[in-house]
Amino acid sequence: MKRLLPITLLLLLLTGAAAAGAYRVYLPLVSRGPAAAPTATSTPSPSPTPAEQTWWQPAPGTSWQWQLSNNDAIDTSFDVAMYDIDLFEAPQSVIDQLHADGRIVICYFSAGSWEDWRPDKDDFPPEVIGKPLDNWEGESWLDIRQIDLLAPIMRARLDLAVQKNCDGVEPDNVDGYANDTGFPLTADDQLAYNRFLASEAHSRDLSIGLKNDLDQIPDLLSDFDWALNEECFSYNECDLLAPFVEAGKAVFGVEYELNTADFCPQANAMNFDFLKKHWELDAWRESCR
Repeated sequence: MKRLLPITLLLLLLTGAAAAGAYRVYLPLVSRGPAAAPTATSTPSPSPTPAEQTWWQPAPGTSWQWQLSNNDAIDTSFDVAMYDIDLFEAPQSVIDQLHADGRIVICYFSAGSWEDWRPDKDDFPPEVIGKPLDNWEGESWLDIRQIDLLAPIMRARLDLAVQKNCDGVEPDNVDGYANDTGFPLTADDQLAYNRFLASEAHSRDLSIGLKNDLDQIPDLLSDFDWALNEECFSYNECDLLAPFVEAGKAVFGVEYELNTADFCPQANAMNFDFLKKHWELDAWRESCR
């Protein structure tokens, strides 16, 4: 026979469960009011327990493919566990085909820069658009301090990832504080913004990877499910990624200029999952594993 709990005890139990993250509700953007922006001193939410986590978290040794160009001709033939493709430009038919083939689909978008070719480019207020990125025409840094202005745009992009059935996201340019953006960004500003992105992704059951931003790995390791790096062997900084592997989380990476013989043995020894790719990130690849 089911016993009814006294109302005071019931309220205490419900309060404790909510604090522990037992009740996680996602509401679509259209029914959600604006959220308060995190402050620079905000702290990450407690990591979910295995029973609570429902999004994809890859272990070291996960095979993958990365293609962000020639989106009308994405090569789906590679026998890998995960594909990383463009959120806006990859056709829905490709995502559906990859899922039918048993692949995980990660969707790329830039969270730290404005791109003048994206369909939501006019949603960005002029005051958040900063200096151009070096060597990337039509792309400018964002003032990530103004999370209140950027949050509706980034939430809409994450909602699009859900609508397109992406399993996770790869937000790019999340290390603006270490670049000449035109704004006086600090490390704390970057931590607050990156944690905002991770929290919003997880609230939608989306996996999320930390792109580059090597110096903040100790602070962000618990917030992100995997890492993606470009050219750490070229710059002799791969040791900074070791905490991800030690935590049982995959480190995906690419080198563009080095020969595979120059980095693959070390990448494999470190249990990284590295590829050699063209700069344009077309379908071509050479895998270290």
